[in-house]
Amino acid sequence: MVIVKTAREISKMMDACRISANALRVAGEYVKPGITTYEIDEKVREYIEKQGAVPSFLGYGGFPASACISVNNVVIHGIPSKEQVLKEGDIVSVDVGAFYEGFHGDNAYTYACGKVSESAQKLMDATRISLEKGIEAALAGNRVGDIGNAVQTYVEARGYSVVRDFVGHGVGAKLHEDPSIPNFGKAGRGVRLLPGMTIAIEPMVCEGTYKVDVLDDDWTTVTDDGKLAAHYENTVAITPDGPKIMTVAG
Repeated sequence: MVIVKTAREISKMMDACRISANALRVAGEYVKPGITTYEIDEKVREYIEKQGAVPSFLGYGGFPASACISVNNVVIHGIPSKEQVLKEGDIVSVDVGAFYEGFHGDNAYTYACGKVSESAQKLMDATRISLEKGIEAALAGNRVGDIGNAVQTYVEARGYSVVRDFVGHGVGAKLHEDPSIPNFGKAGRGVRLLPGMTIAIEPMVCEGTYKVDVLDDDWTTVTDDGKLAAHYENTVAITPDGPKIMTVAG
């Protein structure tokens, strides 16, 4: 069931989204050669808890950390580790959520660790812009398929692919709510977007095939062909005046 929020609920949710965005920015400050993904996760958790919030991911479905940190060919749900040391040229996708006063915020960004290859930078740029295209299509009266089509069209025109097995979602009092927000599809199809809906739009884009594999830990999701992947996400409110990005640091 799609949950439409009141103006007051959206205002409260903005606080959770701001904390999430700030926590993601904190993570980005620590993405550098020589640091472990575990250390980044610790900084994220410390920041969120200092705000009086709770990391949305910690313990969610048994997930053991506060942030998903996915390096290179890991698409999503990478588990932070004391053994995983970042190196120059890695691309590092960080996904962070915070729960505050009854609502979640959810966002992700792919950071360059030092200087990355030209091909890696192009993938990151295309994925980030595809998120912008998806958000532009998140207009009241449009449908979910308009978002997915905008993302898919932009990505595939540049020779990349969008993951099919994982999608965006509604977000609010629960971390994952209806509707699902695929990053592919036909324009004009799917659930209609209504003012008051709050959704997480999150393109997951691969250099090669869109096929992915989930490792034996039941979380870490990697590209089937071992090529790079990038992931960007914002929580967005549908309003009569257009889409409003809620996960803004400040």
